[in-house]
Amino acid sequence: MKHLLYAAVALATIAAPMAASAQPGERHDDRRELNDDRRDLRHDRRDAGRDGRIGPGERRELGRDHREINNDRRDLRYDRARADSWRGRSEWRDFRGVRPGYWFAPGYGYRPISRYGWRRGAYVPAPYRGYYVQDWGYYGLRAPPPGYRWIYADGNFVLMAVATGLIADLVIHGY
Repeated sequence: MKHLLYAAVALATIAAPMAASAQPGERHDDRRELNDDRRDLRHDRRDAGRDGRIGPGERRELGRDHREINNDRRDLRYDRARADSWRGRSEWRDFRGVRPGYWFAPGYGYRPISRYGWRRGAYVPAPYRGYYVQDWGYYGLRAPPPGYRWIYADGNFVLMAVATGLIADLVIHGY
């Protein structure tokens, strides 16, 4: 059991520098690696508790693995302040900085600001209904329920009912 823990720690130690030096196009592989690390941690916790007790060394190792996984998850998320978290992504390819009077819809380009009053219970204007967020997990948004989609709207994220355009939720200045 201890050998399994040490192997997991060694794997995580070796994989951390590789994940840090990954190119932006390798995010899909990084996300898969993160999921594998999470699965390994779950198995290690289960194996550590099989004999009825978890020793202090095992608890330390498990805690270290847990912290490392959280750091990896944080690195995979969008961060406006860190250009390396969004600059290499294809939907941000046309972004050339802030333009007065315009907002940038990743993957759709610059659009004029409408000053529309975004609020729950209102309806999304028809011109905005096609600006779908392709990777909601990357922006830290929850999974949309069936029949709903996240859209970009004036620099905000809006959870919209696809059939009616009803606003169910929104994240103001989300990106």
